[in-house]
Amino acid sequence: MEVQALSDKLDIQELLARYARAVDTHDWDLYRSLFTSDATIDYTSAGGIAGTLDEVVDFLAGAIPILPWTQHVITNVEVDLDGDAAVVRATFLNPMQFPWLDEPSCCGGTYLHDMVRDADGWRSRRLLEENRWFVNPPA
Repeated sequence: MEVQALSDKLDIQELLARYARAVDTHDWDLYRSLFTSDATIDYTSAGGIAGTLDEVVDFLAGAIPILPWTQHVITNVEVDLDGDAAVVRATFLNPMQFPWLDEPSCCGGTYLHDMVRDADGWRSRRLLEENRWFVNPPA
């Protein structure tokens, strides 16, 4: 594997780590910096919304802070590089606490990203969350 490909894959893994930190710390400026300005994001499989970056940030900023805590863990990262583009598949585990439930909840699934490299580095142009399971759901 070429040095550039290794570097790209590490940069993309760092982006995913920053994504988890941004959501868990409610750092919406950091979250925005991980996406292109024309990004589309789809959280509908987890009961969220699909929309533009601005629409999703507004949704998350209203929804996530009601949870006393969340912890996004992203692993099993697969990166298929094609020059300045990449298709990224990663699994996630997200334990969380809903304030109206006595026991913690947890969900898991797959994040599918279409990423591009721009002047500032790698960014996600499209994120699709495929929620596969949910233990102790909020409903």
